[in-house]
Amino acid sequence: MTQFVAGAAAALALFTFAAGTASAQQPDKNLVGAWTIVSITAGEGDKATQPYGPNPRGTQVYNPDGRFAVVVTRGDLPKVASNNRTTSTPEESEKIAHGSIGYFGSYTTGADNSVTIQIEGATFANWVGTSQKRTYTISGDELILKNPTASSGAAVTIVMKRAGNKSM
Repeated sequence: MTQFVAGAAAALALFTFAAGTASAQQPDKNLVGAWTIVSITAGEGDKATQPYGPNPRGTQVYNPDGRFAVVVTRGDLPKVASNNRTTSTPEESEKIAHGSIGYFGSYTTGADNSVTIQIEGATFANWVGTSQKRTYTISGDELILKNPTASSGAAVTIVMKRAGNKSM
């Protein structure tokens, strides 16, 4: 009986250590921080488009505790004539809805330069409750993120610079 209890205690200790190690995994410190979107390109080659126009605005923020938030807008979103977003015209609303997205949740990073996000809330409700994997490369203050599951249906490449750095 003593051997059984000792074995069970050892197994429980090993399981607790392994579970604690997995949950304590820190995000890639190079990804952590705020990033300003420079460009977004959907597709490749002669089929490439800029779904948020030539001057997108936006930010992606990854905190060290595994939380993230993303906001993207076209640079040319229309102003609402009534100055009240709840009374925008159908045309204004359509342009704003098609020209912006925001989402947030938690994330983990992988050794393969991937980031997996768990989306808790989004302006594109189809994403709420989903998990998505992206790949990224960081060179200096530039982040290039590839998203195979963009809301437009086409894979996108997002180029960003570290927020606050005016050298790019």
